[in-house]
Amino acid sequence: MFDFWSAARLRMIKCFSTKASDMQLAQPATAHAKDLLAHALTPVYRVMNGLLISTVFMIVGLWLSGNGTQAGAFDLARILVPDEARHIVWPNGFGILYQYQDAAPKVSADAEIANVLYGNSSAMPGSGLFSAKQQTVALLMPSVAHTQVKPISHLADRIPTSKIDPEALDSKLMVSIQNQRAVADFFEKKYKLDRAKIEEYVSNTVLIAKEVKIDPVLLLAVISVESNFNPVIKSHAGAEGLMQVMTTIHKDKYALYGGATDAVKPEVNIRVGAYILKYLIATSGSLRNGLKYYVGAANAENDGGYADKVLAERNRLISLCQPATPNKFTLNGKDLRS
Repeated sequence: MFDFWSAARLRMIKCFSTKASDMQLAQPATAHAKDLLAHALTPVYRVMNGLLISTVFMIVGLWLSGNGTQAGAFDLARILVPDEARHIVWPNGFGILYQYQDAAPKVSADAEIANVLYGNSSAMPGSGLFSAKQQTVALLMPSVAHTQVKPISHLADRIPTSKIDPEALDSKLMVSIQNQRAVADFFEKKYKLDRAKIEEYVSNTVLIAKEVKIDPVLLLAVISVESNFNPVIKSHAGAEGLMQVMTTIHKDKYALYGGATDAVKPEVNIRVGAYILKYLIATSGSLRNGLKYYVGAANAENDGGYADKVLAERNRLISLCQPATPNKFTLNGKDLRS
């Protein structure tokens, strides 16, 4: 009996010993397989972790910089693929910006642009979309700079300055409030105009000339000859406003301002007229030819004296803005001031 149970116990012990030995032999093989699998999957884990981290940073970055619009997406595209982003997003110059202005809070993006362009003291330096073009200009009536009207610089800036007759470029005479006042005095007396209105027209012209990059004295001369500073005058041919722009011909320009219904508004009419004049000067090759084209005499032998009238008026305004030359006497070759 004892031998039977002893033999059974020995067989059981041997069996367990065999299984334990097999398990001990299997453990190193399993561990080795796990190590191989982990080593093989390490690059996959790294890629997945990298994608996860990049996705988190991208979402947070877009949320912070986009501010509810697509601005963040463009910033990211500009960093990663600047050339592609520029070609895709900016094919029409600054025109793409207007689709975002409508969705923006009505703090008036147009007023902000005007403040940046024309150096309003309340505008933060470097703020706004046109901070690269920030310029300061003193105005006889500063309130015109707050007018909510879209600039036309996105069209005017496409015309290279090298194509413009130097005579049509800004002479810098109207940067002085004193000169603006002298010109306003001249037109007030000449046309018996309301003082506030003439100051508004002169200030608008100076401001718009800075935006379009054309001589404000030239624009004032054109307005004087074209309309006598009467903003509601309309010719039989259909020319309207201070600059006497042909509304039906240039209705595409007025589309920028909501249509031709605002064609006679000074801040709109002067902008469109200034751009057209600059374009014609560039395409015709000279200031005089540009004036001939502007009056509609491009195919005629002469313009009926139109260019001479404008240039004569311009010269009168220039003489008002230039300081009087003091009388000089000479004694033995030396100048003596009187």
